[in-house]
Amino acid sequence: MAGTTVSGIGSNIDTQAIVKSLVDSERAPKQTQINNQTLKATTSLSSIGKIQAALDAFRGALDNMKTTASFSGLSGTSSDEKVATVTTGNGAAAGNFSLLVTQLATASKISSKVFAGGASSVVNAGAVPSMLSIKQGSDTFDVSIPAGATLQQVRDSINSQYANQGLSANILTDANGSRMVLTSNKTGVGSDLTLSGNSGLETGTSILTTPQNAKYTLDGVAMESKSNSIADAVSGITLKLTGVSPVPSGGGAATPTTITVSADTTTLKSSVKGFVDTYNALIKAANTETQVTTNADGSLTTGALTGDASLRSLLSSVRTELNAMGGTGQMKSLAQFGVETDQKTGLLSIDDKVFSAAAKTNAADINGIFTGDTGLLARMKTATDTFAQKTTGVFAARSASLSDSLNDLKKQQDSLDARMASLQTSLTAKYTAMDSLVARLRAQSDSIMTTLNALNNPKDS
Repeated sequence: MAGTTVSGIGSNIDTQAIVKSLVDSERAPKQTQINNQTLKATTSLSSIGKIQAALDAFRGALDNMKTTASFSGLSGTSSDEKVATVTTGNGAAAGNFSLLVTQLATASKISSKVFAGGASSVVNAGAVPSMLSIKQGSDTFDVSIPAGATLQQVRDSINSQYANQGLSANILTDANGSRMVLTSNKTGVGSDLTLSGNSGLETGTSILTTPQNAKYTLDGVAMESKSNSIADAVSGITLKLTGVSPVPSGGGAATPTTITVSADTTTLKSSVKGFVDTYNALIKAANTETQVTTNADGSLTTGALTGDASLRSLLSSVRTELNAMGGTGQMKSLAQFGVETDQKTGLLSIDDKVFSAAAKTNAADINGIFTGDTGLLARMKTATDTFAQKTTGVFAARSASLSDSLNDLKKQQDSLDARMASLQTSLTAKYTAMDSLVARLRAQSDSIMTTLNALNNPKDS
């Protein structure tokens, strides 16, 4: 804080240094307290932020792993992916299936009449808006057509309103003019598109494609599907039909595609390793914020969250779920598959030999350990809920409390600065007055001494 410079000319005393020393002495205890508390709160807030980020990443990874079927220990393959592709999910079982596709599911496609003026042709030549209603099954998509609207504008309006509902419009142009073509991503019998209203577009329409179901046989059983993505034909297996089964060039019966579901320990191990890496990332973040470092002089420096009760509770929760038995198979723990815990760091690792031996005979047990409502992934997500909630979670509350503390410390610092400025002003005024008084006294003393000297040394007559 800048103040009046006290030179001490009258007293020959460095009053400025005295004032500074007194102010610094008065400030020191409170300033040290504020500095220490601010440093501690700032460091803790930063560390808790890092733990929150690591916890969010951990929970996000758990959600991602829950949506995959990689823990089943099975993978599906198709002998001809031009006919079908396959993915496995929960409930899949090893086996082979013969697939013959005779027809793909298709969507409805209709065309308006031809407008000789092209895409810029005026659809609504009236003075008031008209209405076009596009119907598909029980769904109706209404499009208001303003006065003077062109075919291109109607097309743009349909796409802007209903593209996210699977409806799309395009304009086809040839030497005769332009027409609007409507189609949908909804396939199968019963998904026909029809037009009605008073726009004029509903008259003169033509059907370009009639929707139909996919037709196929699976192990000789004839089946149909409204969609080319078939998720319920075989338990735990999703088939995506991509084409009809090929017929040999010489003629004869179509060639069936073989769908194979078999054990895949490589994918299974990769999935388990993915979980191990995700878990370790959280533990490493916690270890970093709680580590104790030995300094060169033998003293110890503790981490910002060393001994923190909230963090200990979080780690205890996830470790409890990690060590719990789960699943319905013969093997119910990760330890039986060679997943080991380092007793010093808490990090996980996989014993390759143990895992390979266990996966050969009990791969399906891994799925029971990890997946399902009572599986490890779901339990760990639940166990961390109270810590990770954005506004009411344990760490969110801690962060809010520390932020409030920092705001309070800022107010204390402002108050201290104001009080010290006032003290410096007061002391400066007092020492300035003292210096002036000393200067006057010296001046008076010099005057008296001059007079006395004159009296003691009279001049000769």
